[in-house]
Amino acid sequence: MKNRKLNQWFWKWHFIAGIISLPFVLVLSITGAIYLFKPKVENPIIENIQKIDSQNQGEKLTYDQQWEIAQKNSKRKLNSVIISNKEQSTEFISGRFGGKKSIFIHPYSGEVSGTFQAKDTWMYKVRKLHGELLGGTIGTKIVELIACWMIILIISGIYIWFPFSKGIKGVFTIRFNEGKRILARDIHAVTGFWISILLLLILAGGLPWTDVFGGNFKKVQKWTNTGYSKTWRGIGLTSTVKEKRITLDEMITIANKENLPGTITLGLPKSPKSTFSVSNKTFPLSDQKMIHFDQYSGELIKSHDWSDVGSLMRGRMWLMAFHQGEFGGWNWYLVFLVAILLTVMSSAAIFSYLWRKPKGKLGIPKQPKNFKMSNGFVLVLITLGVVFPLFGISAVLIWLSEKLRLKIIK
Repeated sequence: MKNRKLNQWFWKWHFIAGIISLPFVLVLSITGAIYLFKPKVENPIIENIQKIDSQNQGEKLTYDQQWEIAQKNSKRKLNSVIISNKEQSTEFISGRFGGKKSIFIHPYSGEVSGTFQAKDTWMYKVRKLHGELLGGTIGTKIVELIACWMIILIISGIYIWFPFSKGIKGVFTIRFNEGKRILARDIHAVTGFWISILLLLILAGGLPWTDVFGGNFKKVQKWTNTGYSKTWRGIGLTSTVKEKRITLDEMITIANKENLPGTITLGLPKSPKSTFSVSNKTFPLSDQKMIHFDQYSGELIKSHDWSDVGSLMRGRMWLMAFHQGEFGGWNWYLVFLVAILLTVMSSAAIFSYLWRKPKGKLGIPKQPKNFKMSNGFVLVLITLGVVFPLFGISAVLIWLSEKLRLKIIK
């Protein structure tokens, strides 16, 4: 049987958290929907740079010659090259993650076809707005806090949504003919129910990027040995140092024999003792590999596949890829639909509030009288506070402020 006092308590704090969070939720949902178009914005730019006319161009330059040209024209040290069998400019990369920059070399003329850096596109601004509200470290933590509270809003919202009596109107279906306030309420509540599980999955896919939760998650991976092994990144692997390293062309020939699917990257040795590293980005994730070769002999030193990836890292990679709609059309459209529906239901919540709010008052729901949380419920809140530290800190601050307010009233 549903507890009416608990329902009242949930409703009050769902309301307060929602009013505070909604402006940020709208920003995150809208920018998230836009950022899904990142490949459609960036890929045509890259493809245009890579286009070449290979007719009557003479012989191809070796990869080593192309690398030398690329390095001379790059302010930073190059760390990898994309292996492609297509007739196009060769992509050399410097930097990592958000600081990654590509320089493209025409394989016949040796000219620099162009450069590409995500930071130079307007989509990067969308990413920064989505990930940190253009506020740097503080903005990142605000986004993390909102994401944590969104999880609480979903959980509390489902409890509030759960009907006291039977019937589907206003519970599973939207009432269109009972006034604008009821309509706005139903759009918010019913839509929220139908997308709740998907929204939780998408939020779980975004949390690994956060500072506090994400940092703690990485620590747990390390403690439990459920992330990447050290040798996946080449740590502890060494080449037998000889007088001369094999050429890039020879290494790329060796890499092509692996017949890896997807986009293949050849990581260049960082020192005389390190290795060549061949990896591929592809879906399904289980087809991804990381293979290390001796930079002097080309001999295989270590080969990793999906079975060598720890369980927490596997789950993290799956959720992060799902969050970005990378599993194909069905995933992209599903995440895009959730982002649009989240925008609609959040907007509906604002209108519902404005239309129900008493004139001249905030309209905050009243705290139920003589309500006492059970030990089990307190334990759940403490657990959530430990798992999501920013939520825990904010919940304690809210609790203290409420205690202070009640004392002042008395």
